[in-house]
Amino acid sequence: MNEELRKAIVKHALVNAFKHDGKADAGAVLAKILGEHQELKQKAKELVPEIRAIVQELNKLPPGSQRHKLEADFPEAYAELFEKKEEVKQFPPLEGAELGKVVTRFPPEPNGFPHIGHAKAVFISYEYAKMYKGKLILRFDDTNPAAEKLEYYDAIREGLDWLGVKPDIVKNTSDDMERIYKHAKKFIEDGYLYVCLCNAETVKENRASAKECEHRNIGTEKSLISWEKMFNEYDAGAAIVRFKGYMAALNTVMRDPTMFRIVEETHPLKGAKYRVWPTYDFVAPIEDSSDGVTHAFRTKEYELRDELYYRIIDAGKLRKPRVVEFSRLSFRGTPVSKRKIKPLVEQNLVDGWSDPRLPTLIALRRRGILPGAIREFVMSLGVSKSESAPTWDLLEALNRKLIDPIAKRYFFVPDPVPLEVPDAPAFDLKMKLHPDKDLGEKAVKTANQFFIAASDANTLRVGDVFRLMELFNVKIIKKDSKLVGKFAGTEIIQSSKKIQWVTKDSLPFAVKVPGILYIDDVYNEKSMQIVNGLAEKSCKDLKIGEIIQFTRFGFCRIDEPQVAILTHK
Repeated sequence: MNEELRKAIVKHALVNAFKHDGKADAGAVLAKILGEHQELKQKAKELVPEIRAIVQELNKLPPGSQRHKLEADFPEAYAELFEKKEEVKQFPPLEGAELGKVVTRFPPEPNGFPHIGHAKAVFISYEYAKMYKGKLILRFDDTNPAAEKLEYYDAIREGLDWLGVKPDIVKNTSDDMERIYKHAKKFIEDGYLYVCLCNAETVKENRASAKECEHRNIGTEKSLISWEKMFNEYDAGAAIVRFKGYMAALNTVMRDPTMFRIVEETHPLKGAKYRVWPTYDFVAPIEDSSDGVTHAFRTKEYELRDELYYRIIDAGKLRKPRVVEFSRLSFRGTPVSKRKIKPLVEQNLVDGWSDPRLPTLIALRRRGILPGAIREFVMSLGVSKSESAPTWDLLEALNRKLIDPIAKRYFFVPDPVPLEVPDAPAFDLKMKLHPDKDLGEKAVKTANQFFIAASDANTLRVGDVFRLMELFNVKIIKKDSKLVGKFAGTEIIQSSKKIQWVTKDSLPFAVKVPGILYIDDVYNEKSMQIVNGLAEKSCKDLKIGEIIQFTRFGFCRIDEPQVAILTHK
């Protein structure tokens, strides 16, 4: 069996194993091989035992190892596994939507850097607004000065700009405080809100035991007096404004939730102008209605709060938007929420918000993930409420398809081992920077000294013949403290091993390899690996931010001079 046929069998066996929980079927592999090679049909009986042997060996590998082998050795076949999902280019029709009248909103709180979960939320709202020739509002939900910073407003704007999302209107909830106060006063006068002077522990206990607060029925006049005192007399924590819900409700959200509280911290935009701040539960329906939002998209975790949302709408006799829930995005082994990411940053367990192990937009950008891939990824997930926790594979496959045609190819050798070929002829080569696209050429001069990867060197024995990729064949004649070979011609030998190489004038280069942050909910201290090696001389001209492919190693983004981040295989 020649090497090409063996590779084809391995490829189809790995693909079949991927589809069937790590157990490839020899019959299915045989059918694929005969479909591609009609001339082998008469030799089918001879192929069967050889295919079975290969399949049995591959089936011994754990599914994860099978997947990594498929991704590394047959990236195109691996990417094809996800192509069907890429066909989803538009979301399903939106209930109650009219062309030209749809208004959606994206209401992030500026308390951290945006992440891929925000990308899902904003793309859903943005794509539906475009689909119906409507409008998207970017509304900063900035009513908690204790958590918000100016840099986060900028980070969110920059993140959306990078994604290619162009809001039609940009506004801040904090700009509407006077109007929100008017609504609050009217709600108190109408008996829907009251000021509670209980301490936090008492409020918590009462809600848990479904017990009404002693201030609940003090009357409108007293509540209005207490409301005014919140602005200049009460200390933080001394008073809150609560909505009159149903203290016996099974949905605990409705047990007189907090609508306003006193926050003394300086607001990043408003300074010390306000100290009584509304909660998201109060401003979301008020702002959505006032802003003309027709469809308010939010994650499924808010589903129990829908009752409160509509109750506030009804109490205020406000225009009623439609609330549409979708599943929250999560990745296995990766935290996708500011609540989980922030401690990692604060405890220096990661290199800031842009650490390439994180799912923040600046981290994904730094890693080399393109915004187009993120959009396609979100579109493929749809707007279902079904919970799922995809791995990074799909996003990487979509990204690979986008960067493969534009990434120049360079040689990189990890853990280099010297190789001498004393009788090697010198070559002055012009090598293409891409096998299929016209991305230019690079000049490479060779002599008789090379470096190859230790992983390749360890497999070689005296007498072995291998090929230095795109160069010539070498026969090993000595292996002790160093490798010594003999020039063995330039004609391609199909069965010989192909080995990556660099010359002696190569550059020291390091590649950061980001991994999974959590394994079984435990922080993975080995989630960032550094691979040191040598890159060809022409890599000295690479610009920071450029995405390349180190041949047989992976796609990388240049992070700093002579340092790259592995984007993915």
